[in-house]
Amino acid sequence: MKPGASARQLARTAAAIRALCAETPLDPHWRPAPGKWSMVEVLCHLADEDRDDFRRRLDLTLHHPGTPWPPNDPEKWVQERNYAARSHADALADFLAERERSVAWLEGLGSIDLAKSYLHPRVGPLHAGDLLLSWLNHDLLHLRQLVRLEFAWNESRLPDHSSRYAGEW
Repeated sequence: MKPGASARQLARTAAAIRALCAETPLDPHWRPAPGKWSMVEVLCHLADEDRDDFRRRLDLTLHHPGTPWPPNDPEKWVQERNYAARSHADALADFLAERERSVAWLEGLGSIDLAKSYLHPRVGPLHAGDLLLSWLNHDLLHLRQLVRLEFAWNESRLPDHSSRYAGEW
C-alpha cells in the first residue's frame, strides 16, 4: 500500500482544523467545563500526537519491529507540557508544522506493509494499518471536539436564548 492517500487525508483535515481555529470567535483558552480541553489544549495535543505518537509509533512498527514504544499519556501531557500556557498562535503553528512533517514523511515512505505489527501490552497486536486508520480517525474525533467547543462557546455567550431552531445536535 502506498500511504499517499492517507497523507492527503491528513493534509485535508489539518486544513479543516486550521480553518476552524485560525480566526476563531472564541477565546482559545476557554474551557466549556472543568476537566474539558480548550482549543489551545486540543491543538497542543494534536501536535504531540503527530510528533510523539502516531508518526513515531508507525515508524517503529514499520522499520524497527519489536522496539518498545515510548510512553504515551496524553492526559498527563496536558499538565506536564503546560498546554494551557501556550499561545493560540504558537499552538496552531506547532500543529501545522508537525502535520507538514507527517505528510511529507508518509509521502516519502513508498509502499508499506500494513500487516506489520507491534504487540501492545494492553491491547494486543496492533498492525501498521490499525495505526494509520487510527491516525486518520483521531483527527476527525478532535475536529468534532473543536466544533462542539465552538458550539458551547456560542451557547455560553447567549445564555438566555436557545439555538433549537438550528436543529438537533
